[in-house]
Amino acid sequence: MANWRLSAIQLTSTPEPAQNFAQVVNYLQQLCATHADGLPHLVALPECFAIFGGRDGLQLEQQEVLGQGVIQQACAALAKRFGVYLLAGSLPTTSPEPQRFSASSLLFAPDGSLIADYQKMHLFDVQVADNTGSYLESATTYPGQKITLATVAELKLGLSVCYDVRFPGLMQALGARGMNVLTVPAAFTKVTGTAHWHTLLKARAIENQCFVLAPNQTGVHANGRETYGHSLIVSPWGEVLADAGTEAGWVSTVIDLTDCVRLKQKMPVAHHNRFNSELKP
Repeated sequence: MANWRLSAIQLTSTPEPAQNFAQVVNYLQQLCATHADGLPHLVALPECFAIFGGRDGLQLEQQEVLGQGVIQQACAALAKRFGVYLLAGSLPTTSPEPQRFSASSLLFAPDGSLIADYQKMHLFDVQVADNTGSYLESATTYPGQKITLATVAELKLGLSVCYDVRFPGLMQALGARGMNVLTVPAAFTKVTGTAHWHTLLKARAIENQCFVLAPNQTGVHANGRETYGHSLIVSPWGEVLADAGTEAGWVSTVIDLTDCVRLKQKMPVAHHNRFNSELKP
C-alpha cells in the first residue's frame, strides 16, 4: 500500500520510564481513536523517550541486551496493543564496551516483533550556549557501525538519530538503497533547534526526495536541559506537513509514497549526481 499514516509523539521525558510510558500510552490512545482509518500506521517516539534528563550514568545502568529487557518488551506490547509500527526513538542497549551503551533506535511491527535496529552513529560532543553548556555524548555512548534501511511493503524506512541529521552522507547512503521515509528521533537542544532544526530536516527531505518523520523532545527536563520541540513531518518537496510546536503531544498526517517516485521522475537528482558517478575518486 502506497498510503501510510505517519505520526510523531512529542514528549518532555523524565528519568522515570513508568512516567514516560504513561504519556506514550495516553497519546497512542488519542492517536488511534482520532485516526482509525485502516491505513498502515507508523508512530515514532523521540530520542531517549524512556529515560531522559537524569543524573549521569542512569542510561548506562538501565541498558538492555538488544531484543531483551523491560523497555523493549513494553514497546513491543504497545505496538501490538495499538496495531501500529512503533519506532522507539532511542533507548540504551549494550555495546562492545562495558562503560558505554549503544543508543538504539528500534522498529517494532504490529505483531510486536522487532524488525529493525539502528545504533546512533554520530555523537554529540559540542559546546552550546545553554543551561548545560558542554555535551560529551561519546563519554557514555558507543558509536553505531551500520546503516539500517527497513523494508515494509512499499515503505523503505531509513533510520537515524538526532545529531546524525547534520551528516548528509548517511542519508545519501540510505537514499541510494531506496529510502522513501527518513526517521530522525531527537532530543535537539533549544539553542541548536532554534537555529537549525527546520532547515536541516527540510534539506534532508529535499536532497533525498523523501518524507522525513522527526519526533523531538520538548521543554525543560529534570536536570535543567532544554529541548526544542517542533516535531516535524516533512514532504519530499521540503514542505512542512505537520509541526507539533512546543507542547507535549502528537502530530499526524497521511502520506502517499508514490509522491517520491513522481518527484524523482520529474527531477532525477540522483541520476544527475556527477560526484557519485563520474568524479568520485
